[in-house]
Amino acid sequence: MKITYTLNGAARTDEVRPERRLIDYLREDLHLTGVKEGCSEGECGACTVILNGKAVHSCLTLVGQIDGGELITIEGLEQGGKLDPLQQAFIDNSAVQCGFCTPGMILSAKALLMHNPHPTEEEIRRAIAGNICRCTGYAEIRAAIRQAAEGEEGGT
Repeated sequence: MKITYTLNGAARTDEVRPERRLIDYLREDLHLTGVKEGCSEGECGACTVILNGKAVHSCLTLVGQIDGGELITIEGLEQGGKLDPLQQAFIDNSAVQCGFCTPGMILSAKALLMHNPHPTEEEIRRAIAGNICRCTGYAEIRAAIRQAAEGEEGGT
């Protein structure tokens, strides 16, 4: 099947097997290894990407589903050598430890901020509820999201 879509701001057309998992296509064919495979069941959030403005699990999404859509991976946030404010906020707030969950966590938060630039604490908690972090705890992650939403410089 031929699909046409936008990946990290660039238009693409590719020949794909539509029933293939999106995570496999991203990692193996496009070499976008920021997306991580954790549980393969949509429970851990490590494979999160943004599809048409929504955070989705790429381990549960089929490649055919991106046809005509807009896809953002963690590689698409940095622009011109400058980190996205959300990425910088994660660094500033020590919200990165081993880094395995970080891309999915950031993309879940980015999807929230794209639609709601000033979320409440409860909205932040709900947005990252599908992401598991075993290293940092969630206080630093929530602080990073609040910082990015508030446009603050420096950590908490």
